[in-house]
Amino acid sequence: MARRRWMLWIAVVAVLGGCGTDGNGPGGEGLDRQRQQARDALARYDKAVLDAGGSQRFVPVGDLTGQLGDWEPTDGDNKQALMSGLVVAANALPAPRQPTGQVVWESGATQAVPLLSADEALKQLAAAGAGGCSECVPLEVTAARLTTARIQTTRGPATAPAWEYTLRGTAARVTRVAVASSATVKVTPPSWDPYDVSAGLPIDSATTTTPSRQLTVTFTGAPNSGSQPCGADYSAEAIESVNAVVVIVIEHPHAAGETCPDMGARRTTTVDLAQPLGERAVLEVQQGLPVPLTVTA
Repeated sequence: MARRRWMLWIAVVAVLGGCGTDGNGPGGEGLDRQRQQARDALARYDKAVLDAGGSQRFVPVGDLTGQLGDWEPTDGDNKQALMSGLVVAANALPAPRQPTGQVVWESGATQAVPLLSADEALKQLAAAGAGGCSECVPLEVTAARLTTARIQTTRGPATAPAWEYTLRGTAARVTRVAVASSATVKVTPPSWDPYDVSAGLPIDSATTTTPSRQLTVTFTGAPNSGSQPCGADYSAEAIESVNAVVVIVIEHPHAAGETCPDMGARRTTTVDLAQPLGERAVLEVQQGLPVPLTVTA
């Protein structure tokens, strides 16, 4: 996940460095391409929901692996080992005492979910690693206990069942969400070129209210408004389906062809939906991945 955030920043820097209109301007081939990307993303997401049994209420967003505590100075390559998925069980790990657990949202809504054993969750943690650390010594798990972890979802922050792993030789612990894959929606994104500015600006998160048809999205854009050199204003367009909404951010730069410093800032813009968001996910346009959502009353 950290690698993806870095690559997204590269894409944003490429856009800001040119400050042009080819990829994110208010019209043209770039916008047409992004609309097609959005339709393709909705088709992939609709299929993922169908593959998950037609329900998408619990859709985690971001990394399902966490860390409690800091690595000690003597821990060497432990951080890289964890990111690479080099984590192994030193002995037998427990199964949950019951087959199901509860996901609890801030609104008070709950959902029963099937649970993974500590060994199954550890295998998922290892499989999610980026690899590429041949010099790293694998982390050894000596014990595990079932607890909870706060995570982001397409319906807002939630507390989910999670395994907490004790590691040999360090006080730092590792966590992994313990919900079985059968209860989640998993989207497989297409390959993409982070330097291709015509792929659009990715959004980082979204907010809305329960009855509203308006959705406010956050993203990295030009630090200044479009009335200033190298600045830009932003609008947005939504492509919708019954299961998700893809938001396209449209840049309105101060002037075409300006040479601008590679600086970005947190920006927001609001888009009108055809109907309130409801249980739908919000997706970014580049790869069609869900983003964190905050829903207020």
